[in-house]
Amino acid sequence: MKNQVSVCSVMAVAAAVSCIDTSAARQPIMLPSQRTAAFINKRSTQQQQQLSDIENALNVRGGASKKKRGGRTASLYSTSKKSSQKTATGKKKVQAAAKEAEKKSAVSDTLTKYKAILPLTRIYITMVGAVTLIGLLLGDELSQGLLALDPIRTMYGLELWRPFTAACFLGPPSIGWLMSAYYLFEYGSSLERAFGTAQHLLFLFIQIGFLSVCSAFFGQPFFAQSVITSMLHVLSRSMPNQKVKWLIFTVPYWTLPYGLMASDVLQAGNAGAALPHVLGILSGHVYYFHKNIWPKLGGEDWLIPPQFLVNKLEGKSAAKDSISNALKSRKKGAGRKLGSK
Repeated sequence: MKNQVSVCSVMAVAAAVSCIDTSAARQPIMLPSQRTAAFINKRSTQQQQQLSDIENALNVRGGASKKKRGGRTASLYSTSKKSSQKTATGKKKVQAAAKEAEKKSAVSDTLTKYKAILPLTRIYITMVGAVTLIGLLLGDELSQGLLALDPIRTMYGLELWRPFTAACFLGPPSIGWLMSAYYLFEYGSSLERAFGTAQHLLFLFIQIGFLSVCSAFFGQPFFAQSVITSMLHVLSRSMPNQKVKWLIFTVPYWTLPYGLMASDVLQAGNAGAALPHVLGILSGHVYYFHKNIWPKLGGEDWLIPPQFLVNKLEGKSAAKDSISNALKSRKKGAGRKLGSK
Protein backbone atom coordinates (compact mmCIF):
# COMPACT_ATOMS: atom_id res chain seq x y z
CA MET A 1 0.00 0.00 0.00
CA LYS A 2 2.80 2.39 0.87
CA ASN A 3 4.50 1.57 -2.37
CA GLN A 4 1.40 2.51 -4.34
CA VAL A 5 1.11 5.90 -2.56
CA SER A 6 4.76 6.69 -3.23
CA VAL A 7 4.38 5.74 -6.89
CA CYS A 8 1.36 8.08 -7.23
CA SER A 9 3.18 10.95 -5.55
CA VAL A 10 6.18 10.49 -7.82
CA MET A 11 3.94 10.56 -10.88
CA ALA A 12 2.19 13.76 -9.69
CA VAL A 13 5.49 15.51 -9.12
CA ALA A 14 6.67 14.48 -12.57
CA ALA A 15 3.48 15.83 -14.18
CA ALA A 16 3.87 19.20 -12.40
CA VAL A 17 7.48 19.51 -13.51
CA SER A 18 6.49 18.80 -17.07
CA CYS A 19 3.80 21.53 -16.94
CA ILE A 20 6.27 24.03 -15.59
CA ASP A 21 8.73 23.20 -18.31
CA THR A 22 6.11 23.59 -21.06
CA SER A 23 4.92 27.01 -19.72
CA ALA A 24 8.49 28.20 -19.43
CA ALA A 25 9.09 27.08 -22.96
CA ARG A 26 6.04 29.01 -24.13
CA GLN A 27 7.05 32.25 -22.28
CA PRO A 28 10.75 32.88 -22.54
CA ILE A 29 12.42 34.67 -19.68
CA MET A 30 13.23 38.45 -20.43
CA LEU A 31 15.88 40.54 -18.83
CA PRO A 32 14.98 43.97 -17.20
CA SER A 33 16.65 45.94 -20.02
CA GLN A 34 14.71 43.99 -22.61
CA ARG A 35 11.45 44.75 -20.77
CA THR A 36 12.23 48.53 -20.74
CA ALA A 37 12.98 48.57 -24.47
CA ALA A 38 9.72 46.75 -25.22
CA PHE A 39 7.72 49.27 -23.14
CA ILE A 40 9.36 52.22 -24.94
CA ASN A 41 8.62 50.72 -28.35
CA LYS A 42 5.02 50.14 -27.40
CA ARG A 43 4.67 53.76 -26.12
CA SER A 44 6.18 55.25 -29.28
CA THR A 45 3.86 53.14 -31.39
CA GLN A 46 0.85 54.49 -29.50
CA GLN A 47 2.07 58.11 -29.91
CA GLN A 48 2.59 57.65 -33.63
CA GLN A 49 -0.89 56.22 -33.91
CA GLN A 50 -2.36 59.24 -32.06
CA LEU A 51 -0.48 61.69 -34.33
CA SER A 52 -1.67 59.88 -37.43
CA ASP A 53 -5.26 60.05 -36.12
CA ILE A 54 -4.95 63.84 -35.54
CA GLU A 55 -3.51 64.37 -39.03
CA ASN A 56 -6.33 62.38 -40.57
CA ALA A 57 -8.92 64.42 -38.66
CA LEU A 58 -7.32 67.72 -39.74
CA ASN A 59 -7.12 66.61 -43.35
CA VAL A 60 -10.80 65.68 -43.26
CA ARG A 61 -11.68 69.19 -41.87
CA GLY A 62 -9.40 70.98 -44.38
CA GLY A 63 -7.39 72.63 -41.59
CA ALA A 64 -3.70 72.86 -40.76
CA SER A 65 -1.25 70.29 -41.95
CA LYS A 66 2.03 69.12 -40.56
CA LYS A 67 4.72 71.43 -41.92
CA LYS A 68 8.16 72.35 -40.80
CA ARG A 69 8.98 75.93 -39.83
CA GLY A 70 12.52 76.84 -38.84
CA GLY A 71 13.59 73.23 -38.45
CA ARG A 72 10.72 72.35 -36.08
CA THR A 73 7.42 70.66 -36.63
CA ALA A 74 4.61 73.20 -36.63
CA SER A 75 2.30 72.74 -33.68
CA LEU A 76 -1.46 72.89 -33.77
CA TYR A 77 -1.42 76.30 -31.99
CA SER A 78 0.99 77.88 -34.46
CA THR A 79 -0.86 76.56 -37.51
CA SER A 80 -4.22 77.67 -36.13
CA LYS A 81 -2.77 81.12 -35.36
CA LYS A 82 -1.44 81.37 -38.88
CA SER A 83 -4.73 80.30 -40.36
CA SER A 84 -6.59 82.84 -38.17
CA GLN A 85 -4.40 85.63 -39.47
CA LYS A 86 -5.28 84.81 -43.05
CA THR A 87 -8.33 82.63 -43.50
CA ALA A 88 -10.01 81.51 -46.68
CA THR A 89 -13.25 83.27 -45.75
CA GLY A 90 -11.50 86.62 -45.15
CA LYS A 91 -12.88 87.13 -41.65
CA LYS A 92 -10.19 89.62 -40.68
CA LYS A 93 -10.82 91.65 -43.81
CA VAL A 94 -14.52 91.80 -43.02
CA GLN A 95 -13.82 93.08 -39.49
CA ALA A 96 -11.44 95.75 -40.81
CA ALA A 97 -14.02 96.84 -43.35
CA ALA A 98 -16.66 97.06 -40.61
CA LYS A 99 -14.40 99.24 -38.44
CA GLU A 100 -13.62 101.49 -41.38
CA ALA A 101 -17.32 101.77 -42.15
CA GLU A 102 -18.01 102.76 -38.53
CA LYS A 103 -15.36 105.49 -38.72
CA LYS A 104 -16.80 106.78 -41.98
CA SER A 105 -20.32 106.72 -40.53
CA ALA A 106 -19.18 108.70 -37.45
CA VAL A 107 -17.51 111.33 -39.65
CA SER A 108 -20.52 111.50 -41.95
CA ASP A 109 -22.87 111.86 -38.97
CA THR A 110 -20.77 114.73 -37.62
CA LEU A 111 -20.78 116.45 -41.01
CA THR A 112 -24.52 115.92 -41.32
CA LYS A 113 -25.14 117.50 -37.91
CA TYR A 114 -22.82 120.38 -38.79
CA LYS A 115 -24.66 121.01 -42.05
CA ALA A 116 -28.00 120.82 -40.24
CA ILE A 117 -27.14 123.94 -38.21
CA LEU A 118 -28.81 127.08 -39.50
CA PRO A 119 -26.49 128.88 -41.97
CA LEU A 120 -25.68 132.09 -40.13
CA THR A 121 -25.18 130.31 -36.79
CA ARG A 122 -22.96 127.76 -38.53
CA ILE A 123 -20.80 130.52 -40.02
CA TYR A 124 -20.51 132.24 -36.63
CA ILE A 125 -19.48 129.04 -34.83
CA THR A 126 -16.94 128.27 -37.58
CA MET A 127 -15.44 131.74 -37.17
CA VAL A 128 -15.22 131.21 -33.40
CA GLY A 129 -13.32 127.95 -33.95
CA ALA A 130 -10.98 129.53 -36.52
CA VAL A 131 -10.19 132.53 -34.32
CA THR A 132 -9.57 130.25 -31.32
CA LEU A 133 -7.16 128.14 -33.39
CA ILE A 134 -5.30 131.26 -34.56
CA GLY A 135 -5.03 132.40 -30.94
CA LEU A 136 -3.53 129.04 -29.94
CA LEU A 137 -1.00 129.13 -32.76
CA LEU A 138 0.10 132.73 -32.19
CA GLY A 139 0.03 132.82 -28.40
CA ASP A 140 -1.51 135.40 -26.10
CA GLU A 141 0.62 138.40 -27.03
CA LEU A 142 0.49 138.01 -30.81
CA SER A 143 -3.21 137.11 -30.80
CA GLN A 144 -3.96 140.25 -28.78
CA GLY A 145 -2.05 142.35 -31.31
CA LEU A 146 -3.73 140.76 -34.33
CA LEU A 147 -7.29 139.94 -33.22
CA ALA A 148 -8.17 142.49 -30.54
CA LEU A 149 -10.31 145.56 -31.18
CA ASP A 150 -8.11 148.59 -31.81
CA PRO A 151 -10.07 151.64 -33.00
CA ILE A 152 -7.00 153.54 -34.25
CA ARG A 153 -5.69 150.67 -36.37
CA THR A 154 -9.22 149.83 -37.51
CA MET A 155 -10.03 153.33 -38.78
CA TYR A 156 -6.63 154.61 -39.91
CA GLY A 157 -4.94 151.33 -40.73
CA LEU A 158 -8.05 149.87 -42.41
CA GLU A 159 -7.74 146.67 -40.40
CA LEU A 160 -11.44 146.05 -40.84
CA TRP A 161 -11.36 142.48 -39.57
CA ARG A 162 -10.80 143.54 -35.97
CA PRO A 163 -14.47 144.14 -34.99
CA PHE A 164 -15.38 140.69 -36.34
CA THR A 165 -12.49 138.86 -34.67
CA ALA A 166 -13.24 140.71 -31.42
CA ALA A 167 -16.82 139.44 -31.67
CA CYS A 168 -15.64 135.83 -32.22
CA PHE A 169 -12.79 135.39 -29.73
CA LEU A 170 -13.88 133.52 -26.57
CA GLY A 171 -10.41 132.96 -25.13
CA PRO A 172 -8.35 129.76 -24.96
CA PRO A 173 -10.17 126.41 -24.87
CA SER A 174 -11.58 125.67 -21.42
CA ILE A 175 -14.83 124.73 -19.70
CA GLY A 176 -15.92 128.37 -19.86
CA TRP A 177 -15.11 128.46 -23.58
CA LEU A 178 -17.18 125.32 -24.15
CA MET A 179 -20.16 126.72 -22.25
CA SER A 180 -19.97 130.05 -24.11
CA ALA A 181 -19.84 128.24 -27.47
CA TYR A 182 -22.88 126.20 -26.46
CA TYR A 183 -24.79 129.34 -25.47
CA LEU A 184 -23.83 130.95 -28.78
CA PHE A 185 -25.16 127.96 -30.68
CA GLU A 186 -28.34 127.68 -28.61
CA TYR A 187 -29.34 131.35 -28.54
CA GLY A 188 -28.16 132.06 -32.08
CA SER A 189 -30.14 129.13 -33.49
CA SER A 190 -33.26 130.21 -31.58
CA LEU A 191 -33.03 133.79 -32.87
CA GLU A 192 -32.33 132.75 -36.45
CA ARG A 193 -35.19 130.26 -36.38
CA ALA A 194 -37.59 132.85 -34.95
CA PHE A 195 -36.60 135.91 -37.03
CA GLY A 196 -35.15 134.40 -40.19
CA THR A 197 -31.62 134.46 -41.55
CA ALA A 198 -31.81 137.95 -43.06
CA GLN A 199 -33.21 139.56 -39.89
CA HIS A 200 -30.66 137.71 -37.76
CA LEU A 201 -27.86 139.00 -39.98
CA LEU A 202 -29.11 142.54 -39.47
CA PHE A 203 -29.25 141.91 -35.71
CA LEU A 204 -25.62 140.72 -35.66
CA PHE A 205 -24.38 143.71 -37.65
CA ILE A 206 -26.15 146.09 -35.26
CA GLN A 207 -24.68 144.31 -32.25
CA ILE A 208 -21.13 144.29 -33.65
CA GLY A 209 -21.33 147.99 -34.56
CA PHE A 210 -22.83 149.13 -31.26
CA LEU A 211 -20.55 146.92 -29.14
CA SER A 212 -17.46 148.02 -31.09
CA VAL A 213 -18.12 151.61 -30.07
CA CYS A 214 -18.94 150.73 -26.44
CA SER A 215 -15.99 148.33 -26.07
CA ALA A 216 -13.58 150.86 -27.51
CA PHE A 217 -14.89 153.46 -25.04
CA PHE A 218 -14.54 151.11 -22.03
CA GLY A 219 -11.28 149.54 -23.20
CA GLN A 220 -12.61 146.03 -23.85
CA PRO A 221 -10.47 144.25 -26.50
CA PHE A 222 -13.01 141.44 -27.10
CA PHE A 223 -16.80 141.42 -26.79
CA ALA A 224 -17.99 137.93 -27.86
CA GLN A 225 -19.51 137.41 -24.40
CA SER A 226 -21.46 140.65 -24.85
CA VAL A 227 -22.91 139.35 -28.14
CA ILE A 228 -24.10 136.18 -26.40
CA THR A 229 -25.71 138.21 -23.61
CA SER A 230 -27.45 140.44 -26.15
CA MET A 231 -28.91 137.35 -27.86
CA LEU A 232 -30.15 136.05 -24.53
CA HIS A 233 -31.64 139.42 -23.60
CA VAL A 234 -33.64 139.69 -26.83
CA LEU A 235 -34.95 136.13 -26.41
CA SER A 236 -35.85 136.72 -22.77
CA ARG A 237 -37.72 139.94 -23.59
CA SER A 238 -39.71 138.17 -26.30
CA MET A 239 -41.23 135.82 -23.70
CA PRO A 240 -40.36 137.36 -20.32
CA ASN A 241 -42.71 135.42 -18.05
CA GLN A 242 -41.85 131.95 -19.30
CA LYS A 243 -40.35 129.75 -16.59
CA VAL A 244 -36.90 128.35 -17.34
CA LYS A 245 -34.47 126.18 -15.40
CA TRP A 246 -31.23 127.84 -14.30
CA LEU A 247 -28.88 125.71 -12.19
CA ILE A 248 -31.25 124.37 -9.50
CA PHE A 249 -33.73 127.27 -9.68
CA THR A 250 -36.81 127.92 -11.77
CA VAL A 251 -36.82 131.60 -12.72
CA PRO A 252 -38.64 133.86 -15.20
CA TYR A 253 -36.93 134.08 -18.56
CA TRP A 254 -36.24 137.83 -18.30
CA THR A 255 -33.99 137.29 -15.24
CA LEU A 256 -31.68 134.81 -16.96
CA PRO A 257 -29.16 137.38 -18.36
CA TYR A 258 -28.76 138.86 -14.88
CA GLY A 259 -28.31 135.39 -13.39
CA LEU A 260 -25.50 134.62 -15.83
CA MET A 261 -23.90 137.96 -15.01
CA ALA A 262 -24.06 137.21 -11.28
CA SER A 263 -22.53 133.75 -11.76
CA ASP A 264 -19.61 135.16 -13.78
CA VAL A 265 -18.99 137.81 -11.12
CA LEU A 266 -18.94 135.16 -8.38
CA GLN A 267 -16.59 132.91 -10.36
CA ALA A 268 -14.19 135.75 -11.17
CA GLY A 269 -14.40 137.31 -7.74
CA ASN A 270 -14.34 140.72 -9.38
CA ALA A 271 -17.13 143.14 -10.21
CA GLY A 272 -15.41 143.98 -13.48
CA ALA A 273 -16.64 140.67 -14.90
CA ALA A 274 -20.13 142.19 -15.05
CA LEU A 275 -19.14 144.80 -17.66
CA PRO A 276 -19.43 142.53 -20.77
CA HIS A 277 -22.89 141.43 -19.62
CA VAL A 278 -24.00 145.02 -18.95
CA LEU A 279 -22.88 146.06 -22.44
CA GLY A 280 -24.66 143.05 -23.95
CA ILE A 281 -27.91 143.78 -22.13
CA LEU A 282 -27.72 147.44 -23.21
CA SER A 283 -26.97 146.54 -26.84
CA GLY A 284 -29.68 143.89 -26.98
CA HIS A 285 -32.24 146.28 -25.49
CA VAL A 286 -31.44 148.94 -28.12
CA TYR A 287 -32.37 146.41 -30.82
CA TYR A 288 -35.43 145.12 -28.97
CA PHE A 289 -36.77 148.61 -28.28
CA HIS A 290 -36.53 149.80 -31.89
CA LYS A 291 -37.85 146.49 -33.26
CA ASN A 292 -40.76 145.76 -30.92
CA ILE A 293 -41.58 148.67 -28.59
CA TRP A 294 -41.09 151.71 -30.80
CA PRO A 295 -43.48 150.53 -33.58
CA LYS A 296 -46.19 149.93 -30.97
CA LEU A 297 -45.76 153.53 -29.78
CA GLY A 298 -46.45 154.81 -33.29
CA GLY A 299 -42.91 154.88 -34.59
CA GLU A 300 -41.58 153.33 -37.75
CA ASP A 301 -39.85 149.94 -37.75
CA TRP A 302 -36.64 150.76 -39.61
CA LEU A 303 -34.85 147.54 -38.60
CA ILE A 304 -36.10 145.64 -41.65
CA PRO A 305 -33.64 143.83 -43.93
CA PRO A 306 -33.77 144.79 -47.62
CA GLN A 307 -35.81 142.57 -49.87
CA PHE A 308 -32.89 141.45 -52.03
CA LEU A 309 -31.15 140.16 -48.88
CA VAL A 310 -34.26 138.25 -47.87
CA ASN A 311 -34.51 136.70 -51.34
CA LYS A 312 -30.84 135.81 -51.32
CA LEU A 313 -30.70 134.22 -47.87
CA GLU A 314 -34.16 132.76 -47.46
CA GLY A 315 -35.24 131.97 -51.01
CA LYS A 316 -38.45 132.57 -52.93
CA SER A 317 -40.68 131.13 -50.21
CA ALA A 318 -39.73 133.95 -47.84
CA ALA A 319 -40.46 136.53 -50.56
CA LYS A 320 -43.90 135.01 -51.13
CA ASP A 321 -44.57 135.06 -47.39
CA SER A 322 -43.59 138.72 -47.13
CA ILE A 323 -45.88 139.63 -50.07
CA SER A 324 -48.78 137.67 -48.58
CA ASN A 325 -48.24 139.34 -45.21
CA ALA A 326 -48.20 142.75 -46.86
CA LEU A 327 -51.45 141.97 -48.68
CA LYS A 328 -53.08 140.76 -45.48
CA SER A 329 -52.03 143.89 -43.61
CA ARG A 330 -53.76 146.21 -46.07
CA LYS A 331 -56.73 148.09 -44.70
CA LYS A 332 -59.98 147.47 -46.47
CA GLY A 333 -61.61 150.64 -47.75
CA ALA A 334 -65.27 151.49 -47.65
CA GLY A 335 -65.74 151.16 -51.43
CA ARG A 336 -68.91 150.21 -53.23
CA LYS A 337 -69.60 146.90 -54.86
CA LEU A 338 -69.48 146.67 -58.62
CA GLY A 339 -72.85 147.35 -60.21
CA SER A 340 -74.22 149.16 -57.19
CA LYS A 341 -75.46 152.74 -57.34
